[in-house]
Amino acid sequence: MKKAAAPLAIAALALAGFAASSLSTAAAHPTRHTATAAAACPSDPVNFAVEPYDTGTALEKAYASLATDLGQKLGCPVKLIISNSYVAEIETMKSGSIQIGEFGPLGYVLAHSIADAQPVAAFGDKNGKPDTYNAGIWVPKSSPITSLKQLAGKTLALDSTTSTSGGLYPISALIDAGFTCTIAGCTTGPKVSYLGSHTATLLALTHGTADAAEVNTQQESSATAAGQFKKSDYREIWKSTPIINDPITVSGKLPVAFQKAVQSALLGLTAKQVSVVDTELGTANNGKMLPANDALYNQVRAVANAVHLTTKDLG
Repeated sequence: MKKAAAPLAIAALALAGFAASSLSTAAAHPTRHTATAAAACPSDPVNFAVEPYDTGTALEKAYASLATDLGQKLGCPVKLIISNSYVAEIETMKSGSIQIGEFGPLGYVLAHSIADAQPVAAFGDKNGKPDTYNAGIWVPKSSPITSLKQLAGKTLALDSTTSTSGGLYPISALIDAGFTCTIAGCTTGPKVSYLGSHTATLLALTHGTADAAEVNTQQESSATAAGQFKKSDYREIWKSTPIINDPITVSGKLPVAFQKAVQSALLGLTAKQVSVVDTELGTANNGKMLPANDALYNQVRAVANAVHLTTKDLG
């Protein structure tokens, strides 16, 4: 394993080359509010970005609904932006182009270090506990592969180096299985290909272009509902421990009063208002949003440090 250039917890990088143009606008006409209400907001509109953990209209529709409800609670015009990449969203928060962002767990850990992203809310279940999901590695049911050790010399499709379930946790599992790997790939073990999205890794599995692929429980749920995945045709050879779901964050550069206002607005949403996003996240037992804090993601941070992830590995 290569020596880390710097521990993740203290890493910093400008991430040059990723500008606001790396984001795609999902709502060209954000909801407008009164001039009095909008005047209290840090920008007009307030930009709310989401990492591209899924593709298609379902993701956009779910978050457009959430953005509208958030804007009404907050009293600000809120424009939804679907980021083109994990890294782009981090850079645009760092530059001040977005004010609110939902990041995957690893994306959040990086954004907190690099862009001063402050967690204010997390998705909760009906019991008032944070939602969790699991990373998984799957093979066709007809495959002779039944364990991670049998992936040696085989092709493995993963999402990206900045994906929690589609990069970090599978690489950690491969290391635990005895292979020599870093987040960038393996020198012994499977031939890792990063395809850029959970949708792409699912297609690699269902179309047979990889021997194995990561499919997390969120993607499994949404793809099953869309008729794109039949679980009985495949076998899961590895499943991670539960991972705390995505936090919604506010830029730490903004006034504390606004950060608290965003948190209050999100926590004030009903379970029904949040349910459209919970369904997209693959969560059936959805409840209201819960207060979030940095400590919730210490496990993800620990796994990142254990695999010696550094900002040089970001892709």
